[in-house]
Amino acid sequence: MEKLIVKTDKAPGAIGPYSQGMQVGDLVFTSGQIPLNPVTGELVTGDIKKATIQSLENVKAILEEADTSLDKVVKTTVFVKDLKDFAAVNEVYGSYFTVNQPARSCVEVSRLPMDSLVEIEVIAVK
Repeated sequence: MEKLIVKTDKAPGAIGPYSQGMQVGDLVFTSGQIPLNPVTGELVTGDIKKATIQSLENVKAILEEADTSLDKVVKTTVFVKDLKDFAAVNEVYGSYFTVNQPARSCVEVSRLPMDSLVEIEVIAVK
C-alpha cells in the first residue's frame, strides 16, 4: 500500500524528521499536534481550554487536507502535562466530538514539545 504525506499550511509545519500526517489506504494518521498557532508561530500557553482548541484546530486542518474530518476519527491519543486539567480538556474535546465519539487514550506526561500543555494525535478514516 502506498503511503502519502499529508501537508498543509493551515497547521504548524513539522519541526523535525516527521510529517504532519500520513495517509495509508483509507486511514489518515496525524502527528501529535501541540497548541501552536500556524499563522503566528506562537504557542498557546496559560489556558488549557484555549490550548486544547488550538491543538484540535491543527488536527482538523490536517484531516481536511486529507479530505476527511473530525467526524471520521476512530482513535485519539491525548497527552496532557497535568492530569488535573483533564476535566477542562474533556469539555473542549467533547465539543469537537459530539456524535460517534472515537476511542481515546489520555495520559499525563512529564514534558511535551515546547513545554506545551497538551498534544493530540488522531487516526481517521476517509
